[in-house]
Amino acid sequence: MAAIFDVFLLEAILNGLLFGGVLALLALGLNLIFGVIDVVWICYAELIMLGMYTVYFLFTVYGLPLPVAFAVAILLVAGLGAALHWLVIRPVLASEPINQLLVTGGVLFFLQAAATVAFGIDFRNLGLSLPSLVVGEIFLPWSRILAAATALVAMLGVWLFLRRTFLGTAIRAISQDRQIMPLMGADPARLYLLTSAIGGGLAGLGACLLVLQYDVHPAIGLSFGPITFMVCVMGGLGNLVGGFLAAFVFAQFISVGGFFFHIEWGYVMAFVFFVGVMFMKPQGLFAASGR
Repeated sequence: MAAIFDVFLLEAILNGLLFGGVLALLALGLNLIFGVIDVVWICYAELIMLGMYTVYFLFTVYGLPLPVAFAVAILLVAGLGAALHWLVIRPVLASEPINQLLVTGGVLFFLQAAATVAFGIDFRNLGLSLPSLVVGEIFLPWSRILAAATALVAMLGVWLFLRRTFLGTAIRAISQDRQIMPLMGADPARLYLLTSAIGGGLAGLGACLLVLQYDVHPAIGLSFGPITFMVCVMGGLGNLVGGFLAAFVFAQFISVGGFFFHIEWGYVMAFVFFVGVMFMKPQGLFAASGR
């Protein structure tokens, strides 16, 4: 019995690591936007929802190959991210943070309502059933393995872009000193637009990974939006490395807590841990600069 218990516990830990990879990718996009533009997109998860619908319709209704549907969804959501910044965020950049939160919160409700009117409240899925990787008595879904691996590759790509390219260096520089960059010939408006497009692209990629595992419906953003936001806060808003690490901590509470009790209790334990961290360290677990 003890051996079986250990095997199942190990399976829960491994599944937590795989889930943490997806959360880390979602947090990366939100943290990148906040770190550069200093605005939290409350509606970030609704972009993911639109990306999931895009993949669903292109693949199941129009019959496009899945890789093509993924590519279109990523580009579309990247464009939506840029449009969101240009049409909604840019006019309120100089406003108080509460006004920025209210504006993006309004976009959240608008996108949810629009999706409900356009697509109905039905739960839809791709109709794909990927097998599991079996190692002894451990079962790991290939959908989660693929999602976690893709998330890690994407995060490495973003890190290399920020560290090894001129535009990436400019983005990191403007996130650290917004006043001096215009004096050095950089255009903050263009960098903000580019960052929003990258953040949207990461949301689109997250949508491609999530639609392999979950049904899509107008309220799917409520399943991932709060979690993503809490991961970012726990890791230190704008801290890319902190958000990456916090995602795996949060995912382990959900997975292992769900193993010992029930999956809902796993979420409760993660939320309680989050509240405790905010009491003891309001700036986040990894608040030191990690951009």
